[in-house]
Parts: sequence; structure tokens; C-alpha cells
Amino acid sequence: MAMKIRLARGGSKKRPFYRIVAADSRMPRDGRFIEKLGTYNPLLPKDSEERVKMNMERVQYWLSQGAQPTDRISRFLEAAGVVDKKERANLKKGEPGQKAKDRAEEKAAKAAEAAEAAAAPAEEAPAEE
Repeated sequence: MAMKIRLARGGSKKRPFYRIVAADSRMPRDGRFIEKLGTYNPLLPKDSEERVKMNMERVQYWLSQGAQPTDRISRFLEAAGVVDKKERANLKKGEPGQKAKDRAEEKAAKAAEAAEAAAAPAEEAPAEE
């Protein structure tokens, strides 16, 4: 059975609250789970201790049994010092699209032309005096 440690959403509309659960990966997000391991309340400030609460003994147990944490859960575990930090690279996501690149090139070219045009009369003006 492929186990995951993941978030199950609760709370009302526009007021999310998540349970950290150990569940079979084939079950729906908010569906059946095997064990509740903690809670996550994204509405609390980031420095609040109540924002993320986990039963670390049970999390360690499930990790030792081969459960795979989702990306968000692995970030929580990295912050808690349980799991080593992973290198993440969103190379394509951070890169602007082709149209944005073209606009930036045009803007840079116009700025360079304007700088040259402004610099040329400034150099000629003192020579005439």
C-alpha cells in the first residue's frame, strides 16, 4: 500500500484548516485516512507555534514505514529539522514568457537610444562654448 503523509482540508469557505494525516495515496484528499498526525492553520501568523502542530513520534514512525510526505509536508518537516533540506528548482516557472522577454528587450533598446541621444547633445554643448 502506497502511504502518503499529506494535508486533508477542513474548515469553511475562505477559512481553510488542514489536518496532517497518514493516508493511502489512492484515497481522496479529504477522504479516508489511517491516522491524524497533526494540524496546520494557515490563517495564523507564520511565527505562531499553533500554526503547525505535529506528533513527531508518529510522523517518524510513518516515515520509517515508507510513507512519502507531500511537498508541503516535507517543507514543514525541514523546518522542524526532521528531514534534510532538498534542492528545489522551478527553472521554468520563474522564467518570463517569450512576449515578456521581447517587451523587455524593446524597452532596453529604447532606453539605450534615449541615453545616447541625451549624451550626444550634452557633449556637443560644452564644445560650442
